[in-house]
Amino acid sequence: MILSAGVLVYKVEDGALRVLIAHMGGPFWARKDEHAWSIPKGECDDGEDPRTAAAREYREEIGSPVPAGQLVDLGVFKQSSSKKIAAYAVEGDVDVGGIESNTFDMEWPPRSGRTQSFPEIDRAEWADCATARTKLVKGQVPVLNRLVTLLRDTGVVFDE
Repeated sequence: MILSAGVLVYKVEDGALRVLIAHMGGPFWARKDEHAWSIPKGECDDGEDPRTAAAREYREEIGSPVPAGQLVDLGVFKQSSSKKIAAYAVEGDVDVGGIESNTFDMEWPPRSGRTQSFPEIDRAEWADCATARTKLVKGQVPVLNRLVTLLRDTGVVFDE
């Protein structure tokens, strides 16, 4: 089983819950918008604590540390690819115009023999819940739903 870990940053702004989502980089995702976004996340190294991996992956994909605050455990979510994501949430604010993602290399165009570098995340945005549910890859929508439930259960008042 492959375990990934990620951080869902949120804020309540003007009475509405907003979450930070990131558009996946590379040529496969370039022209896609619906279900082509993710929470900042990545694979845990063997034996690595998922909370530590989530913070590392966030820094690699967003280019800055996780916002200061308590990382709240949202649980582990099974993905359609048989991977699992350990998800955490933290309240904070991030300048989405200032993200600097790490890159990955791949042969592009296919069978060309040329290797190109692409950012893992090519942009990020703050989204309300309805927008996030249509943009996030389907397996990550339950992460958002868990956050909404947790916040409501702790008395945080917001519109979705």
